[in-house]
Amino acid sequence: MVALGPEFHARGLLHRRALVWAVVSQMLFMRFGADDDKLSKIRESVLKLTKGWDRDEVRQLVADTITEVIEPLIYDEAIDLIDQHLSEGDEVYLVSMAPEEIVAPFADLLGITGFISSKARVDEDGKYTGELDFFAQGENKAVAMRDLAQRRGIDLEDSFAYSDSETDVPMLACVGHPVVVNPDRALARVAAEREWPTMSFTHKVRAHDRSRSKTPFLLSAVVIGTAAVVGRSQIRRR
Repeated sequence: MVALGPEFHARGLLHRRALVWAVVSQMLFMRFGADDDKLSKIRESVLKLTKGWDRDEVRQLVADTITEVIEPLIYDEAIDLIDQHLSEGDEVYLVSMAPEEIVAPFADLLGITGFISSKARVDEDGKYTGELDFFAQGENKAVAMRDLAQRRGIDLEDSFAYSDSETDVPMLACVGHPVVVNPDRALARVAAEREWPTMSFTHKVRAHDRSRSKTPFLLSAVVIGTAAVVGRSQIRRR
């Protein structure tokens, strides 16, 4: 909501009070992180806000603004990392708790193999019902990754996953090479206990500024109605 909020507000989908709430939530998230309970509360608040929204309208909004809103969130170090994995023949997936209507165009922009995302329920008129068919968060991310790995013949023990949030511990734990990036406090403690390697990304760039690369890797995924959160994972094929 922080990244796309102004557009949602301009199109009458989001009230100013909700936008202010999103900014405050973003500040708290960046400072303290978020556990499963907090994310569940955010999810319920978001579902109430989006109930009755037209899915096609949301898709069009994302298509109209993705390069302006998302490209400034890409890290230079992440672009190098995605280039490295792709050059080695790896399959690369974005794993995010954001809804499919947002994650799918992200994956297209990045030129990656695919994605795992939450799936919002819509009625026969294409309107959101305020319910989810699948919530890609916590253990559910790991479940979806295992299912994908089975379908694609991917060896998870030879795979890599990257995240900055403690809520992604199940996702990180289900691969043989977990890596924490710009971790929140809780994840930093887990990483120290489990001796997981840590990376630091600091240089933000626009994808088009890196003309040599056609496959930028997005570090942040945006969740409608909440804050920008990092939800990323790469699954490597042997």
